[in-house]
Amino acid sequence: MAKYLLLKHYRGGPAALNDVPMDQWTPGEVSDHIQFMRDWAARLEGTGEFVDGQALSPEGTFVRYDGEGRPPVTDGPFAETKDLIAGWMIIDVESYERALEVAGELSAAPGAGGKPIHEWLELRPFLAEPPTITE
Repeated sequence: MAKYLLLKHYRGGPAALNDVPMDQWTPGEVSDHIQFMRDWAARLEGTGEFVDGQALSPEGTFVRYDGEGRPPVTDGPFAETKDLIAGWMIIDVESYERALEVAGELSAAPGAGGKPIHEWLELRPFLAEPPTITE
C-alpha cells in the first residue's frame, strides 16, 4: 500500500469545466457537493483506502523562526496556501494507477447546476522510508 495526499485547490492548473466559484453556488449545490465527498470518503473507508481528510479555512499565516523570541509573521509576497488549498485527503492504495482512479472520481464532484466540476486535484505520494542497508 502507498499513501498519497490529494490537495483540493481553489485555483491552479487549467480552469475546471464547471468553473463557477463555490460562493456563487446555491445552498443545495453546496450540500450536494459536500455529500458527494462524504459518500466518496465512506466508500473508500469501506475498502480501507481512505485515511483522513479535512476542509481548510481560508485564514492562515506564514510563520518562521527568525531568532530567539522573534517569530515573524508575513502575509506575502509568497503564494500562500490559504489562497490555494481548499482541503486535503489522504488515501492508502495499492498502486499509483489506483490513486489516479480515486482522484479522478473525486474530481467529478458536483458543482453549479449539479454538473461535475472536473476539479484539478494535486496527487502527491508520501515519501517512502529509504531502504535499510545491512551488511
